[in-house]
Amino acid sequence: MNREVFAAVADALERGEPAALVTIVSTTGSTPQRVGAKMLVFGDGRIVGTIGGGCYENDAFGKAREAIASRTPQVVHYELSDDFAQETGLICGGQMDVYIEPIEPSPELYIIGGGHVGFHLARVAHEVGFRVHVIDDREKFANAERFPTAAEVIVDDIPSWIARVSLPAHAYAVIVTRGHTNDLEALRALAPRELRYLGLIGSRAKVARIYDALVADRIPAVALKRVHAPIGLDIGAVTPQEIAVSILAELIAVKHGKGHPTSMKWTPTSLKSEV
Repeated sequence: MNREVFAAVADALERGEPAALVTIVSTTGSTPQRVGAKMLVFGDGRIVGTIGGGCYENDAFGKAREAIASRTPQVVHYELSDDFAQETGLICGGQMDVYIEPIEPSPELYIIGGGHVGFHLARVAHEVGFRVHVIDDREKFANAERFPTAAEVIVDDIPSWIARVSLPAHAYAVIVTRGHTNDLEALRALAPRELRYLGLIGSRAKVARIYDALVADRIPAVALKRVHAPIGLDIGAVTPQEIAVSILAELIAVKHGKGHPTSMKWTPTSLKSEV
């Protein structure tokens, strides 16, 4: 049975699908399963494997789904008492502890723009565990020689590519194209989507112009307020290398559940009056 679970874990990691692994780590007395029994729970409710059935498995199932959302592991203790036996029909009388571990695939980072900032960001992001995808409309900038560690390098018209693809909800997307038009159209397409992170490069003046245009085109203000713009932590970065580091720092902060420091937040005028 555990082979099936291990295969499902490997498949989830390959597909980039979050899940949680539930493992019996200790038992005392009579229990329906032995130490080492495993169950894999997916966010949509699918289950592979079992830790013995009954209401305690159902409880562990619920806690596993919570762990997927919170990305926090935990140990849960169950006492298989007479009340438990009456409720489930399982006469065991023992105790057991289960360890619930979120299984997080490598975070997917989509770098939209293969110029100088994208080049340096791809390198450092790969080194800290991001699975990097690069998209640019210039083959000179988007190629395997330039991005040897990228999982995927795409040469295509940027707005057209975004319109065709469905990025996973746990994806990180960074808009660092070479021009205002591509930045505008990329943000227009991505802002309404549910993503783990969406950032836009540019000065405050540039970001304000883009936001003004999108608000005028009825892009929901609530969607634009989720965007990290100007992108990156405000560390005074100037060079492409420094800007890449500031972006990566923000990505890592979001990955670990750390909000953007209030002192570094900025809201364009066009959004301040929007609900």
